[in-house]
Amino acid sequence: AVTPEPVSAAEYSLYIVRCRDGSLYTGIAIDVGRRLREHESGNRGARYLRGRGPLRLEFTERLGDRATAQQYEHRVKRLQREHKEALIAGRLSLEELGAD
Repeated sequence: AVTPEPVSAAEYSLYIVRCRDGSLYTGIAIDVGRRLREHESGNRGARYLRGRGPLRLEFTERLGDRATAQQYEHRVKRLQREHKEALIAGRLSLEELGAD
């Protein structure tokens, strides 16, 4: 008998967007492009981002399962702005941050 391959779990990505006012917003999503469109439309988007468009996607990295993505999201949200900018510029990696 042939055993079917397990259905792979959805892969989450961490993303950072820059708002019109220069502020940075961090989130996680399976489909970052769709999530960004939701933020921009105002429907189902984060309350923080309402009225702060246009939004520019500055950083995205695939992380795997939701729990891992949430750990990194929590860590990045606690970073000082200069460290978020270093992450965006590639001077800092998520691996250097480690997961909680």
